[in-house]
Amino acid sequence: MTLQTKAQVQQPANNANNNNNIPFDPFNEPLLATGGYDHTIKLWQPYSGLCYRTLQHTDSQVNALDIIPNGTILAAGGYQHIRLYDMNFSYPVVNFESVTKNVTRVGFQEDGKWMYTGGEDCRVRIWDMSSQDPACKRMFDCLTPVNAVCLHPNQVELAIGSQGGSVYLWDVKSDIHEQLIPEVEASIQDIAISPNGAFMASVNNKGNCYIWSLRNAANSETQLTQTDPKLKIEAHKKYALRCKFSPDSSLLVTCAGDGTAKIYRTDTFQLHAELKIEKYWMWDAVFSNDSKYLFTASSDGHARLWKIETKSIEREYHGHLKAITALAFRDGSTKT
Repeated sequence: MTLQTKAQVQQPANNANNNNNIPFDPFNEPLLATGGYDHTIKLWQPYSGLCYRTLQHTDSQVNALDIIPNGTILAAGGYQHIRLYDMNFSYPVVNFESVTKNVTRVGFQEDGKWMYTGGEDCRVRIWDMSSQDPACKRMFDCLTPVNAVCLHPNQVELAIGSQGGSVYLWDVKSDIHEQLIPEVEASIQDIAISPNGAFMASVNNKGNCYIWSLRNAANSETQLTQTDPKLKIEAHKKYALRCKFSPDSSLLVTCAGDGTAKIYRTDTFQLHAELKIEKYWMWDAVFSNDSKYLFTASSDGHARLWKIETKSIEREYHGHLKAITALAFRDGSTKT
């Protein structure tokens, strides 16, 4: 389905926002991106704690971030727009116009051929990234605002979480879909699928986490991945915000308005570690590539790097003036 929504290619002006005064190669070294309510995106050397560039996101807060697999582009979702930043510079090279309301999630297919977005206009969109003027090629209407979208490791199915309480699996090629309702009158705030394709998790505004076991369909051409309800975890006492699996699929993290990030082992789904920030919301979290560390973002304007084994803070990232609501991380090995 073709949509009227188009992407406007931006030309560099005077590059006044480029504060690249720290020698750094973002394509071959680890990179942490943080964004939030102060209308900026900061790019960090994650293990030194140095901020080497600040990107201006002037029109709105930052709701979501992701880095294209080859490391050249950072996508940011905000209010009524999606921007792609060239990380060689500090300006957006593409601005997707005519997107209404908040864009809540952005992400890329593993080869960067297409990008997916979801938002409060109730739609999930697939954007063709193969041209200089990316456009929306497919769209899925969830009828209620979309809070979360993630891509299955099979690179064909999207898992979607909506404010109406539904979880959808949508095959972007065949357009078949399935709807699940884990808990009535509970908004799905985030959704995640483990990299090994074994589990799917969702968290809701009541603080509960739901786990499904996943298995391949008998006929993958005409059927979606099969979902089997596994368990419910009463993870948080307040609003849950994010859930993510570790790269090795051994851990699941949930974070929430109660200021905690809780880490569960996926072999038993027993609590493995609890990381806590007093009085502040824990907005987002992402694992390091070796699954031994966790980056978190919180409403005190700080991002933190935790060592999971010791539950200790190894590094803090200071520089944002308001809450940090989105993280993106890559290890620096550019995919070819």
